[in-house]
Amino acid sequence: MDDVESRVSPADFAVLVQLTDTPEGRRRYQDLARALEWEKSRMSHHIARMAGRGLVVREECAEDARGAFVVITDAGRAAIEAAAPRHVEAVRELFLDHVTPAELRVLAEISERVVGKLDQS
Repeated sequence: MDDVESRVSPADFAVLVQLTDTPEGRRRYQDLARALEWEKSRMSHHIARMAGRGLVVREECAEDARGAFVVITDAGRAAIEAAAPRHVEAVRELFLDHVTPAELRVLAEISERVVGKLDQS
């Protein structure tokens, strides 16, 4: 059997990050798809595969019969915890190791300005 870390694809990691960024570990399908910029069909298929592997579950929305939630499971939490160090290492190797501290400061300033503008919109 594969270890937990090897079972987490970049797409799985993106979903799990979105879910762990909420205190209750759950997001509405529609909100999650929007945050990931995924089409409805991609979202449905990918979440079904993740649910089949026990990383997430689908919960019906009590107040909206057409809506549903994606909820991270204990196995999903274990998977992202196992994958996070590898993800950080990849970011460092692919990006951070190739820029200077001064370039990172400039990038941070630009990013803050752009995010601030997006928040105003």
